[in-house]
Amino acid sequence: MLDKYFHLKELGTDARQEVVAGITTFLTMAYIIFVNPAILSEAGMDYGAVFVATCLAAAIGCFIMGLVANYPIALAPGMGLNAFFTYTVVLTEGYSWQSALGAVFFSGCIFVLLSLFKVREWIINSIPGPLKIGIAAGIGLFLALIGLKNAGIIVDNPATLVSLGDVTSLQVGLAMLGFFLIIGMAARGMSGAVMIGILIITGLGVAFGDIQYQGIVSAPPSVMPTFMQLDIAGAFNIGMLSVIFAFLFVDLFDTSGTLIAVAQRARLLDDKGRLPRLGRALLADSTASIAGSVLGTSTTTSYVESTAGVSVGGRSGLTAVVTGLMFIAALLFSPLAGMVPAYATAGALVYVAVLMLGQLSHLHWDDITEAVPAVVVLVMMPFTFSIANGIAFGFISFVAVKLLAGRVAEVSPVVWALAALFALKFAFGL
Repeated sequence: MLDKYFHLKELGTDARQEVVAGITTFLTMAYIIFVNPAILSEAGMDYGAVFVATCLAAAIGCFIMGLVANYPIALAPGMGLNAFFTYTVVLTEGYSWQSALGAVFFSGCIFVLLSLFKVREWIINSIPGPLKIGIAAGIGLFLALIGLKNAGIIVDNPATLVSLGDVTSLQVGLAMLGFFLIIGMAARGMSGAVMIGILIITGLGVAFGDIQYQGIVSAPPSVMPTFMQLDIAGAFNIGMLSVIFAFLFVDLFDTSGTLIAVAQRARLLDDKGRLPRLGRALLADSTASIAGSVLGTSTTTSYVESTAGVSVGGRSGLTAVVTGLMFIAALLFSPLAGMVPAYATAGALVYVAVLMLGQLSHLHWDDITEAVPAVVVLVMMPFTFSIANGIAFGFISFVAVKLLAGRVAEVSPVVWALAALFALKFAFGL
Protein backbone atom coordinates (compact mmCIF):
# COMPACT_ATOMS: atom_id res chain seq x y z
CA MET A 1 0.00 0.00 0.00
CA LEU A 2 2.83 2.42 0.90
CA ASP A 3 4.66 1.61 -2.30
CA LYS A 4 1.57 2.22 -4.40
CA TYR A 5 0.64 5.51 -2.71
CA PHE A 6 4.11 7.05 -2.49
CA HIS A 7 5.56 5.40 -5.65
CA LEU A 8 8.52 4.11 -3.66
CA LYS A 9 9.91 1.69 -6.27
CA GLU A 10 9.49 4.24 -9.02
CA LEU A 11 11.53 6.73 -6.97
CA GLY A 12 14.21 4.17 -6.12
CA THR A 13 13.50 3.89 -2.40
CA ASP A 14 11.72 1.68 0.15
CA ALA A 15 9.79 2.11 3.39
CA ARG A 16 12.77 1.50 5.69
CA GLN A 17 14.89 4.05 3.87
CA GLU A 18 12.08 6.60 4.02
CA VAL A 19 11.63 6.11 7.77
CA VAL A 20 15.34 6.64 8.40
CA ALA A 21 15.25 9.74 6.20
CA GLY A 22 12.23 11.14 8.06
CA ILE A 23 13.88 10.69 11.46
CA THR A 24 17.09 12.25 10.15
CA THR A 25 15.22 15.29 8.87
CA PHE A 26 13.45 15.67 12.20
CA LEU A 27 16.71 15.56 14.15
CA THR A 28 18.23 18.31 12.03
CA MET A 29 15.26 20.67 12.46
CA ALA A 30 13.95 19.71 15.92
CA TYR A 31 15.69 22.76 17.38
CA ILE A 32 12.66 24.76 16.23
CA ILE A 33 10.52 23.24 19.01
CA PHE A 34 12.86 24.94 21.50
CA VAL A 35 13.74 28.12 19.61
CA ASN A 36 10.29 29.11 18.33
CA PRO A 37 8.55 29.20 21.74
CA ALA A 38 11.53 31.10 23.15
CA ILE A 39 11.25 33.81 20.48
CA LEU A 40 7.45 34.12 20.36
CA SER A 41 7.12 34.13 24.16
CA GLU A 42 9.03 37.44 24.12
CA ALA A 43 6.02 38.85 22.25
CA GLY A 44 3.86 37.96 25.25
CA MET A 45 2.60 34.60 24.02
CA ASP A 46 2.27 31.62 26.34
CA TYR A 47 5.43 29.47 26.04
CA GLY A 48 3.68 26.11 26.48
CA ALA A 49 0.91 26.93 24.03
CA VAL A 50 3.44 28.05 21.41
CA PHE A 51 5.38 24.82 21.94
CA VAL A 52 2.25 22.80 21.16
CA ALA A 53 1.31 25.06 18.24
CA THR A 54 4.82 24.69 16.80
CA CYS A 55 4.69 20.90 16.90
CA LEU A 56 1.16 20.72 15.50
CA ALA A 57 1.76 23.27 12.72
CA ALA A 58 4.94 21.42 11.70
CA ALA A 59 3.11 18.08 11.70
CA ILE A 60 0.20 19.45 9.63
CA GLY A 61 2.59 20.94 7.09
CA CYS A 62 4.62 17.73 6.84
CA PHE A 63 1.49 15.59 6.42
CA ILE A 64 0.09 17.78 3.63
CA MET A 65 3.45 17.93 1.86
CA GLY A 66 3.89 14.17 2.09
CA LEU A 67 0.35 12.99 1.38
CA VAL A 68 -0.68 15.58 -1.23
CA ALA A 69 2.55 16.65 -2.96
CA ASN A 70 4.55 13.44 -2.29
CA TYR A 71 7.82 15.28 -1.62
CA PRO A 72 10.41 14.52 1.10
CA ILE A 73 10.25 18.12 2.32
CA ALA A 74 9.43 18.96 5.93
CA LEU A 75 7.80 22.15 7.21
CA ALA A 76 7.78 24.07 10.49
CA PRO A 77 7.48 27.68 11.69
CA GLY A 78 10.24 29.53 9.86
CA MET A 79 13.35 31.05 11.38
CA GLY A 80 13.57 34.74 10.60
CA LEU A 81 9.81 34.97 10.20
CA ASN A 82 9.37 34.25 13.92
CA ALA A 83 11.97 36.93 14.70
CA PHE A 84 10.16 39.40 12.44
CA PHE A 85 6.89 38.52 14.19
CA THR A 86 8.27 39.24 17.66
CA TYR A 87 10.96 41.89 17.35
CA THR A 88 9.54 43.98 14.51
CA VAL A 89 5.76 43.61 14.41
CA VAL A 90 5.11 43.33 18.16
CA LEU A 91 8.03 44.86 20.07
CA THR A 92 9.03 47.59 17.60
CA GLU A 93 5.83 48.55 15.75
CA GLY A 94 3.65 47.96 18.80
CA TYR A 95 0.99 45.64 17.38
CA SER A 96 -0.47 42.92 19.57
CA TRP A 97 0.59 39.35 18.95
CA GLN A 98 -3.05 38.60 18.16
CA SER A 99 -2.96 41.13 15.30
CA ALA A 100 0.36 39.67 14.15
CA LEU A 101 -1.28 36.23 13.96
CA GLY A 102 -4.02 37.82 11.89
CA ALA A 103 -1.37 39.11 9.49
CA VAL A 104 0.10 35.60 9.24
CA PHE A 105 -3.38 34.27 8.47
CA PHE A 106 -3.95 36.78 5.65
CA SER A 107 -0.50 36.23 4.18
CA GLY A 108 -1.27 32.50 4.10
CA CYS A 109 -4.58 33.13 2.35
CA ILE A 110 -2.89 35.33 -0.26
CA PHE A 111 -0.23 32.65 -0.73
CA VAL A 112 -2.99 30.11 -1.43
CA LEU A 113 -4.47 32.38 -4.10
CA LEU A 114 -1.07 33.02 -5.67
CA SER A 115 -0.49 29.27 -5.79
CA LEU A 116 -3.90 28.46 -7.26
CA PHE A 117 -3.68 31.11 -9.98
CA LYS A 118 0.02 30.45 -10.69
CA VAL A 119 1.01 34.05 -10.03
CA ARG A 120 3.98 32.90 -7.96
CA GLU A 121 6.13 32.08 -10.98
CA TRP A 122 5.56 35.53 -12.45
CA ILE A 123 6.47 37.28 -9.19
CA ILE A 124 9.56 35.14 -8.59
CA ASN A 125 10.84 35.72 -12.10
CA SER A 126 10.31 39.47 -11.77
CA ILE A 127 12.38 39.96 -8.60
CA PRO A 128 16.10 40.55 -9.20
CA GLY A 129 18.51 37.85 -8.08
CA PRO A 130 20.64 40.25 -5.97
CA LEU A 131 17.61 41.13 -3.83
CA LYS A 132 16.78 37.45 -3.28
CA ILE A 133 20.36 36.85 -2.15
CA GLY A 134 20.39 39.95 0.03
CA ILE A 135 17.14 39.00 1.74
CA ALA A 136 18.36 35.50 2.64
CA ALA A 137 21.70 36.80 3.92
CA GLY A 138 20.09 39.75 5.70
CA ILE A 139 17.73 37.51 7.64
CA GLY A 140 20.77 35.44 8.60
CA LEU A 141 22.60 38.48 9.98
CA PHE A 142 19.41 39.53 11.78
CA LEU A 143 19.24 36.12 13.46
CA ALA A 144 22.91 36.39 14.43
CA LEU A 145 22.21 39.72 16.14
CA ILE A 146 19.30 38.20 18.06
CA GLY A 147 21.40 35.18 19.08
CA LEU A 148 24.27 37.33 20.30
CA LYS A 149 21.85 39.53 22.23
CA ASN A 150 20.09 36.56 23.84
CA ALA A 151 23.44 35.14 24.87
CA GLY A 152 24.55 38.41 26.48
CA ILE A 153 27.59 38.54 24.20
CA ILE A 154 26.49 41.95 22.95
CA VAL A 155 24.62 44.44 25.14
CA ASP A 156 23.20 47.92 24.63
CA ASN A 157 25.43 50.92 25.23
CA PRO A 158 24.18 54.55 25.31
CA ALA A 159 27.42 55.83 23.79
CA THR A 160 28.10 53.24 21.09
CA LEU A 161 24.64 51.60 20.71
CA VAL A 162 26.15 48.15 21.28
CA SER A 163 29.19 46.80 23.10
CA LEU A 164 30.67 43.55 24.37
CA GLY A 165 28.92 41.91 27.30
CA ASP A 166 30.47 40.14 30.27
CA VAL A 167 32.32 37.29 28.56
CA THR A 168 33.31 35.86 31.95
CA SER A 169 29.71 35.10 32.94
CA LEU A 170 28.43 31.54 32.99
CA GLN A 171 25.66 32.20 30.49
CA VAL A 172 27.94 33.83 27.91
CA GLY A 173 30.48 31.02 28.33
CA LEU A 174 27.84 28.33 27.84
CA ALA A 175 26.39 30.14 24.80
CA MET A 176 29.79 30.28 23.11
CA LEU A 177 30.47 26.66 24.01
CA GLY A 178 27.11 25.69 22.48
CA PHE A 179 27.94 27.43 19.22
CA PHE A 180 31.32 25.72 18.87
CA LEU A 181 29.84 22.33 19.80
CA ILE A 182 27.23 22.70 17.05
CA ILE A 183 29.90 23.71 14.52
CA GLY A 184 32.14 20.79 15.51
CA MET A 185 29.34 18.23 15.24
CA ALA A 186 28.06 19.69 11.96
CA ALA A 187 31.57 19.58 10.51
CA ARG A 188 31.70 15.88 11.38
CA GLY A 189 28.40 15.29 9.58
CA MET A 190 26.42 14.41 12.72
CA SER A 191 22.64 14.39 12.30
CA GLY A 192 20.87 16.55 14.83
CA ALA A 193 23.95 18.64 15.67
CA VAL A 194 21.87 21.72 16.48
CA MET A 195 19.42 19.90 18.74
CA ILE A 196 22.21 17.99 20.50
CA GLY A 197 24.09 21.23 21.11
CA ILE A 198 21.00 22.86 22.63
CA LEU A 199 20.39 19.85 24.91
CA ILE A 200 24.04 19.71 26.07
CA ILE A 201 24.05 23.39 27.05
CA THR A 202 20.69 23.00 28.80
CA GLY A 203 22.09 20.02 30.71
CA LEU A 204 25.15 22.03 31.75
CA GLY A 205 22.87 24.85 32.87
CA VAL A 206 21.06 22.37 35.14
CA ALA A 207 24.36 20.95 36.40
CA PHE A 208 25.68 24.41 37.32
CA GLY A 209 22.44 25.31 39.08
CA ASP A 210 21.47 28.04 36.62
CA ILE A 211 18.35 26.14 35.48
CA GLN A 212 15.83 24.35 37.66
CA TYR A 213 15.18 20.77 36.56
CA GLN A 214 11.51 20.30 35.59
CA GLY A 215 11.46 16.77 34.17
CA ILE A 216 11.61 15.37 30.66
CA VAL A 217 8.24 13.88 29.71
CA SER A 218 4.69 14.86 30.57
CA ALA A 219 1.30 15.46 29.00
CA PRO A 220 1.38 18.37 26.53
CA PRO A 221 0.42 21.81 27.89
CA SER A 222 -2.80 23.43 26.72
CA VAL A 223 -2.82 25.21 23.37
CA MET A 224 -5.88 27.24 24.35
CA PRO A 225 -3.96 30.44 25.35
CA THR A 226 -3.09 30.92 21.67
CA PHE A 227 -5.67 28.79 19.83
CA MET A 228 -8.07 30.92 17.73
CA GLN A 229 -6.68 34.07 19.31
CA LEU A 230 -5.77 35.74 16.00
CA ASP A 231 -7.20 39.23 15.58
CA ILE A 232 -8.64 39.39 12.07
CA ALA A 233 -9.97 42.95 12.44
CA GLY A 234 -6.63 44.19 13.80
CA ALA A 235 -4.86 42.86 10.73
CA PHE A 236 -6.99 45.17 8.54
CA ASN A 237 -5.14 48.21 9.91
CA ILE A 238 -3.50 50.03 6.98
CA GLY A 239 -0.15 49.90 8.77
CA MET A 240 -0.38 46.10 8.77
CA LEU A 241 -0.33 45.96 4.97
CA SER A 242 3.46 46.15 4.91
CA VAL A 243 3.59 43.48 7.63
CA ILE A 244 1.36 41.12 5.65
CA PHE A 245 3.45 41.79 2.55
CA ALA A 246 6.68 41.08 4.44
CA PHE A 247 5.34 37.76 5.77
CA LEU A 248 4.17 36.83 2.27
CA PHE A 249 7.29 38.04 0.49
CA VAL A 250 9.82 36.29 2.71
CA ASP A 251 7.81 33.07 2.81
CA LEU A 252 7.34 33.15 -0.96
CA PHE A 253 11.04 33.25 -1.74
CA ASP A 254 12.14 31.12 1.19
CA THR A 255 9.72 28.39 0.16
CA SER A 256 10.59 28.56 -3.53
CA GLY A 257 14.32 28.47 -2.87
CA THR A 258 14.00 25.60 -0.42
CA LEU A 259 11.80 23.53 -2.73
CA ILE A 260 14.23 23.89 -5.62
CA ALA A 261 17.30 23.24 -3.44
CA VAL A 262 15.89 20.06 -1.91
CA ALA A 263 14.48 18.85 -5.22
CA GLN A 264 17.86 19.32 -6.90
CA ARG A 265 19.54 17.32 -4.15
CA ALA A 266 16.96 14.54 -4.51
CA ARG A 267 17.07 14.71 -8.34
CA LEU A 268 13.34 15.32 -8.53
CA LEU A 269 13.44 18.14 -11.11
CA ASP A 270 12.29 17.44 -14.67
CA ASP A 271 14.36 17.84 -17.85
CA LYS A 272 13.68 21.58 -17.92
CA GLY A 273 14.79 22.08 -14.32
CA ARG A 274 11.24 22.54 -13.07
CA LEU A 275 9.60 20.91 -10.08
CA PRO A 276 6.57 18.72 -10.92
CA ARG A 277 3.54 19.17 -8.66
CA LEU A 278 4.89 22.57 -7.59
CA GLY A 279 1.37 23.87 -7.05
CA ARG A 280 0.64 21.11 -4.54
CA ALA A 281 3.88 21.79 -2.67
CA LEU A 282 3.09 25.50 -2.42
CA LEU A 283 -0.44 24.74 -1.23
CA ALA A 284 1.03 22.57 1.52
CA ASP A 285 3.17 25.48 2.64
CA SER A 286 0.41 28.09 2.53
CA THR A 287 -2.28 25.97 4.19
CA ALA A 288 0.17 25.06 6.95
CA SER A 289 0.73 28.79 7.58
CA ILE A 290 -3.03 29.32 7.89
CA ALA A 291 -3.32 26.39 10.29
CA GLY A 292 -0.35 27.67 12.30
CA SER A 293 -1.89 31.13 12.70
CA VAL A 294 -5.08 29.53 14.04
CA LEU A 295 -3.09 27.36 16.46
CA GLY A 296 -0.88 30.24 17.56
CA THR A 297 2.47 30.40 15.78
CA SER A 298 4.21 32.44 13.12
CA THR A 299 4.46 31.57 9.42
CA THR A 300 5.12 27.91 8.59
CA THR A 301 7.53 27.27 5.73
CA SER A 302 9.58 24.55 4.04
CA TYR A 303 12.90 23.70 5.70
CA VAL A 304 16.17 23.39 3.84
CA GLU A 305 17.21 20.91 6.55
CA SER A 306 15.10 18.46 4.54
CA THR A 307 18.28 17.92 2.49
CA ALA A 308 19.61 15.90 5.45
CA GLY A 309 16.87 13.32 4.95
CA VAL A 310 17.34 13.38 1.20
CA SER A 311 21.06 12.77 1.65
CA VAL A 312 20.32 9.44 3.39
CA GLY A 313 17.87 8.28 0.72
CA GLY A 314 14.56 10.09 1.27
CA ARG A 315 12.76 10.50 -2.04
CA SER A 316 9.01 10.41 -1.40
CA GLY A 317 6.35 12.02 0.76
CA LEU A 318 6.68 9.18 3.24
CA THR A 319 9.80 10.91 4.53
CA ALA A 320 7.77 14.04 5.30
CA VAL A 321 5.00 12.00 6.93
CA VAL A 322 7.50 10.29 9.25
CA THR A 323 8.94 13.70 10.18
CA GLY A 324 5.42 14.89 10.97
CA LEU A 325 4.85 11.89 13.24
CA MET A 326 8.09 12.74 15.07
CA PHE A 327 6.76 16.26 15.74
CA ILE A 328 3.60 14.72 17.19
CA ALA A 329 5.72 12.52 19.47
CA ALA A 330 7.73 15.61 20.53
CA LEU A 331 4.59 16.99 22.21
CA LEU A 332 5.38 14.74 25.17
CA PHE A 333 8.67 16.57 25.86
CA SER A 334 7.23 19.93 26.93
CA PRO A 335 9.05 19.99 30.33
CA LEU A 336 12.37 19.63 28.52
CA ALA A 337 11.44 22.42 26.10
CA GLY A 338 10.45 24.62 29.03
CA MET A 339 13.90 24.30 30.59
CA VAL A 340 15.82 25.44 27.52
CA PRO A 341 17.22 28.94 28.24
CA ALA A 342 17.80 31.68 25.68
CA TYR A 343 21.56 31.24 25.83
CA ALA A 344 21.20 27.56 24.90
CA THR A 345 19.48 28.47 21.63
CA ALA A 346 21.81 31.41 20.89
CA GLY A 347 24.41 29.14 19.30
CA ALA A 348 21.73 27.63 17.07
CA LEU A 349 20.67 31.07 15.85
CA VAL A 350 24.23 32.06 14.97
CA TYR A 351 24.81 28.70 13.25
CA VAL A 352 21.69 29.17 11.11
CA ALA A 353 22.95 32.68 10.35
CA VAL A 354 26.23 31.26 9.04
CA LEU A 355 24.33 28.96 6.68
CA MET A 356 22.11 31.77 5.39
CA LEU A 357 25.04 34.15 4.86
CA GLY A 358 26.48 31.55 2.50
CA GLN A 359 24.05 32.89 -0.11
CA LEU A 360 26.42 35.82 -0.63
CA SER A 361 28.76 33.52 -2.56
CA HIS A 362 26.26 33.66 -5.44
CA LEU A 363 26.35 37.45 -5.66
CA HIS A 364 28.12 39.10 -8.62
CA TRP A 365 30.44 41.30 -6.59
CA ASP A 366 32.11 42.67 -9.72
CA ASP A 367 28.84 44.36 -10.74
CA ILE A 368 28.40 47.27 -8.33
CA THR A 369 24.77 47.80 -9.36
CA GLU A 370 23.96 44.30 -8.13
CA ALA A 371 26.23 44.21 -5.10
CA VAL A 372 24.98 47.48 -3.60
CA PRO A 373 21.25 46.60 -3.31
CA ALA A 374 22.10 43.22 -1.77
CA VAL A 375 24.43 44.82 0.78
CA VAL A 376 21.82 47.49 1.57
CA VAL A 377 19.35 44.74 2.47
CA LEU A 378 22.04 42.88 4.41
CA VAL A 379 22.95 45.94 6.47
CA MET A 380 19.53 47.51 7.00
CA MET A 381 17.80 44.41 8.35
CA PRO A 382 19.86 44.07 11.54
CA PHE A 383 20.65 47.79 11.95
CA THR A 384 16.97 48.81 11.75
CA PHE A 385 15.98 45.60 13.57
CA SER A 386 13.40 44.98 10.85
CA ILE A 387 13.19 42.51 7.99
CA ALA A 388 10.50 44.63 6.34
CA ASN A 389 12.67 47.76 6.37
CA GLY A 390 15.59 45.83 4.92
CA ILE A 391 13.45 44.57 2.03
CA ALA A 392 12.04 48.06 1.41
CA PHE A 393 15.44 49.77 1.28
CA GLY A 394 16.70 46.98 -0.97
CA PHE A 395 14.03 47.61 -3.61
CA ILE A 396 14.47 51.38 -3.48
CA SER A 397 18.26 51.12 -3.78
CA PHE A 398 18.02 48.67 -6.69
CA VAL A 399 15.89 51.09 -8.71
CA ALA A 400 18.10 54.05 -7.74
CA VAL A 401 21.44 52.50 -8.73
CA LYS A 402 20.11 51.02 -11.97
CA LEU A 403 18.53 54.35 -12.92
CA LEU A 404 21.63 56.41 -12.18
CA ALA A 405 23.87 53.85 -13.89
CA GLY A 406 21.85 54.15 -17.09
CA ARG A 407 20.64 50.55 -16.89
CA VAL A 408 16.96 51.23 -16.31
CA ALA A 409 15.98 48.51 -18.78
CA GLU A 410 17.04 45.95 -16.15
CA VAL A 411 14.29 47.09 -13.78
CA SER A 412 11.05 45.15 -14.20
CA PRO A 413 7.61 46.79 -13.82
CA VAL A 414 7.04 44.78 -10.65
CA VAL A 415 10.21 46.15 -9.06
CA TRP A 416 9.30 49.72 -10.11
CA ALA A 417 5.88 49.32 -8.51
CA LEU A 418 7.19 47.82 -5.27
CA ALA A 419 9.95 50.42 -4.94
CA ALA A 420 7.37 53.20 -5.40
CA LEU A 421 5.09 51.68 -2.78
CA PHE A 422 7.93 51.37 -0.30
CA ALA A 423 9.02 54.96 -0.94
CA LEU A 424 5.47 56.16 -0.31
CA LYS A 425 5.36 54.10 2.87
CA PHE A 426 8.41 55.89 4.25
CA ALA A 427 7.28 59.30 2.95
CA PHE A 428 3.91 59.14 4.68
CA GLY A 429 5.05 57.11 7.69
CA LEU A 430 2.71 54.20 7.02
